[in-house]
Amino acid sequence: MKFLFIVQGEGRGHLTQAITLEEMLLRNGHEVVEVLVGESSSRILPGFFNRNIQAPVKRFISPNFLPAADNKRANLKKSFIYNLLRIPEYFRSMCYINQRIKDTGAEVVINFYELLTGLTYTLFRPSVPYVCVGHQYLFLHQNFEFPDKNSFQLRMLRFFTKMTAVRSSKKLALSFNDMEPDRVEQVVVVPPLIRQEVTAIQPEEGNYIHGYMVNSGFADSVEEFHTIYPEVPLRFFWDKADADEVTRIDETLSFYQIDDVKFLNGMAGCRAYATTAGFESICEAMYLGKPVLMVPAHIEQDCNAHDAMRAGAGIISDSFDLKPLLRFAGTYSPNRTFVRWVRSGERRIILELEKLAAPQSAITSIPTFTNYLPI
Repeated sequence: MKFLFIVQGEGRGHLTQAITLEEMLLRNGHEVVEVLVGESSSRILPGFFNRNIQAPVKRFISPNFLPAADNKRANLKKSFIYNLLRIPEYFRSMCYINQRIKDTGAEVVINFYELLTGLTYTLFRPSVPYVCVGHQYLFLHQNFEFPDKNSFQLRMLRFFTKMTAVRSSKKLALSFNDMEPDRVEQVVVVPPLIRQEVTAIQPEEGNYIHGYMVNSGFADSVEEFHTIYPEVPLRFFWDKADADEVTRIDETLSFYQIDDVKFLNGMAGCRAYATTAGFESICEAMYLGKPVLMVPAHIEQDCNAHDAMRAGAGIISDSFDLKPLLRFAGTYSPNRTFVRWVRSGERRIILELEKLAAPQSAITSIPTFTNYLPI
C-alpha cells in the first residue's frame, strides 16, 4: 500500500512518530510516497527529521500555538487571533494538501494531528481514506480520565481533536496502556510509536538530570534551580531558534538544540528526566526506566501528564524545580508491563492499517461544537 503522511510540525513528538511509523511500514512491504509537514514562523524543522525520514518532505503553512510573554505556556487568545488573521494562507495550504493527495497516488493518508488535514477533507472531500494517529485521539475515548482543569479548555481540546479527524476512517490512539475500542468515535487504542533506537539501547543510571522544554522560557526556572543546587548536573534540550548548538552555562548546566542521537543517548544515561509533558518523550523515558517530572505547557500536555502519572511515569509540577524529581527518583519502580505493551505495537498498528485494504466502512459525519460540550 502507498501512504502519504501529513504531520503537525510543532515539537518533536509527531515528527518522531512519523519516522517510526515509516520504518514499520517499510519493514512490512509498504511505501511512504511523501511527507507533508506543517510549519510556522515560530518553529524550525529539526535536522534529525530530514536525516531520518526516507520519503520526500514538503512543507506547508499551518496553524500553531503562540507562547505567552514569558515563553512558557501557550497564550490561547493570542494564538486564536494570530491564526484567524492567517486564514487565507491556511486555505492555500489546504488546496496544496488536496493536490498532493491526488498527485502522489497515495492509497491511504496518515494524519499526525494536523488540523488542516481534517479541514481539507471537510472542504474538498478527497476520495483517499485517511487514518489519524496520535495520543490526542484518546481524548475522544469514552473512558479517558481528564485532569481537573479548566472545563472550557478541555471542551475546546476535544473539539479541536475531532476537527483534525473529520471524515477519517479510524483514529489510532497511542496510549500508555491498553483499552477497549470506542466504536462510536471509531477510536482504536494502540501502543506508542517508539523508535527502534530506543528499544535497542541499553540504559544506564548516571548522575545527571536530562530534560526537554518545548518553550525556551522554562530555562529561567531551570537556571534558578541550578543557582541553588549547582552540584546537580543538568543537560536540557530546547528548540530556541537563535541559540547555538550548545549553550554552556557552566560545568554542570548546558542547553542543547534538539538532536535525536544526542537526546536519546542523554535519556539512556540519565538519573531522571524533566520535560514539558510531550507524550513521545515520556514514553521513551518509561521504556528506559527513567523517572519523569512533567511541567505541562498547555492544556493538551496537562492531559498527557495526568494520564502518564496514572500510568506510573512520574510526578507533575508547574515549574522546573527539580527537588521533587530527585526525591521521586529514590523510590521509583519501572513499569515493565508498559515495555511489553510497546513491543506489541508494530503488529497491532500494521494490522489496523492493512484493514483499510478491505472495503471501506462509512465515513463519519462532520462534528459540531455542541456535540462535544460534555466531558
